[in-house]
Amino acid sequence: MTKEALALEIIERLKKEYPDAGCTLDYNQAWKLLVSVRLAAQCTDARVNVVVQDLYAKYPDVNALAAAPVEQIEEIVKPCGLGRSKARDISACMKILRDQYGGNVPEDFDALLKLPGVGRKSANLIMGDVFGKPAIVTDTHCIRLVNRMGLVDGVKEPKKVEMALWKLIPPEEGSDFCHRLVYHGREVCTARTKPYCDRCCLKDICAKNGVEE
Repeated sequence: MTKEALALEIIERLKKEYPDAGCTLDYNQAWKLLVSVRLAAQCTDARVNVVVQDLYAKYPDVNALAAAPVEQIEEIVKPCGLGRSKARDISACMKILRDQYGGNVPEDFDALLKLPGVGRKSANLIMGDVFGKPAIVTDTHCIRLVNRMGLVDGVKEPKKVEMALWKLIPPEEGSDFCHRLVYHGREVCTARTKPYCDRCCLKDICAKNGVEE
């Protein structure tokens, strides 16, 4: 089976397994996803979803958060870890949205990359989830799983994985495919234990089925 054919088969099987998979960060406005994805670095989405409730209660919009003292932002977000750097990035990012984009999140990949604390993973997440554009989000689950499945071969650098997947995944499938990898990576193809290959919907086509890493 070619990698292209393998990719399409994996996409279809994961669709059946996780038909409603979506972003696990809670948000109802684009700028909130921007904040949450920065907080999610080295932190669980579940914890981020709790912490941001206090942040948005105190600073309910871009202007309020842009005007907030960095120290007060840090005090609220420090349970997510790396509080000082995350608060600094969030503050700087909101100021740019306020001053350059009328309080809106830019609908342009390169413009997103210029925002403080926003890398390719975050920019792709926003492009896919907020704007419905083609996106490949290479988080830790994605990188681990596509290597195990055989879509990429020993590639661990996020950008290289992303570029390899662009050649294999139909553009309209990329965003949802990556969300489904997160669900599958948490429930079946886990990182901290041996993967549960016996109950994996991909076990007969996965390159690493039953192979110790």
